[in-house]
Amino acid sequence: MDAPDAADVLAAASGDVDAFARLVRATQGPVWRYLVHLVGDGARAEDLSQEVYLRAYRKLHTLEDPHRFLAWIMVSARNAAYDDARRRKRRPLELVGDRDVTSSQAGHDPHITFEVHDALARLDETLRESLVLVGMIGLSYQEAADAIGVPEGTVKSRTFRARKLLMEMLAVGEDDV
Repeated sequence: MDAPDAADVLAAASGDVDAFARLVRATQGPVWRYLVHLVGDGARAEDLSQEVYLRAYRKLHTLEDPHRFLAWIMVSARNAAYDDARRRKRRPLELVGDRDVTSSQAGHDPHITFEVHDALARLDETLRESLVLVGMIGLSYQEAADAIGVPEGTVKSRTFRARKLLMEMLAVGEDDV
């Protein structure tokens, strides 16, 4: 995923509403998909996305490096999901396989089948989070590391392990092809 334009970040931090709208348009899809994988519910992810952008609008002036906007907004999304989970006193990474996925927008994501949702839900949350950020959202390893607060090498190894486990869970035999 391409990082939003740093000029838009600076302009939005100075109060330019149009620049902020461009930032939202550039990042709203990945933020929503990330939140869906964290909370397991498309409607909650949508509500949390709005909360993330409200927080971002109020605090954008605190961002020191405009080139790090994408990692910064993903950290905000992660924090919103965990805050929501604390408010609800539930696990932040609800198992999608335990829910009726067809009733939420998560089931309507054309890029991911029910089987992949179920396999993702069975991954350890640290592995799932790295895989979602790198493999599905399209962040670089460094951006994902910044977003979840771990070293880049940790994200690389978690993503590798998550992909390997997913391949094993979703293994299609040669006869099935």
